[in-house]
Amino acid sequence: MIQSELTEKELTSISEESLIHGEFTPDNASEIINHMISKKINFHERRNFSSQIRFGEVDQHSVVRIQELKACKASLNAVIQQAKEQGKKLKVSSSISLELI
Repeated sequence: MIQSELTEKELTSISEESLIHGEFTPDNASEIINHMISKKINFHERRNFSSQIRFGEVDQHSVVRIQELKACKASLNAVIQQAKEQGKKLKVSSSISLELI
């Protein structure tokens, strides 16, 4: 949908979009998931670095989020490894929802 086509009603509602939906080999699932999580970790690392340079303060939210994302990555990689060892595929689905608040 083109931005100019959005109506006021559509802008105030919740929007949910499917980003990933399908069956994947363990290697492909690993590539997709690890790339997404690595990008989020990188975002928070840069945000924290920027906060330290600009304000001389650690961005505590980013520090905590980095640890959460690393734990999530390890947990998902354990499941992917299990699928690989068992010769199974993985059904992966991910969505994003936006809501104006």
